[in-house]
Amino acid sequence: MAVIILPDAQDDLLRLQEYMLEKWGETSWLKAEDEIFDKLTKVDSGLFNGTPVQALASVGILDYQNVYTSHHKLVYRRMVNDTYVYLVAGHRQDFPTLLIKRLLKG
Repeated sequence: MAVIILPDAQDDLLRLQEYMLEKWGETSWLKAEDEIFDKLTKVDSGLFNGTPVQALASVGILDYQNVYTSHHKLVYRRMVNDTYVYLVAGHRQDFPTLLIKRLLKG
């Protein structure tokens, strides 16, 4: 089992890191980073399950799941024994627009 953060999600994390370091400092970023990776570890190990991404589930696509941290929304897909992370967004970001852009980019 492995958590694989896809390139676009890696970019999301880097932008998030830059933003948080600038606005709230290193301590806040490190706490958020720990929370994100702790949640992904729980998902990958099967200790925690997300819910289907509503916009996709409404058209019958149930493979993509959401999980939340205190400030972030993560979109992932489990395939075989691995967890692929597609999107990392802050709760204040326009999630539907980010999702559509990500899907159209793919």
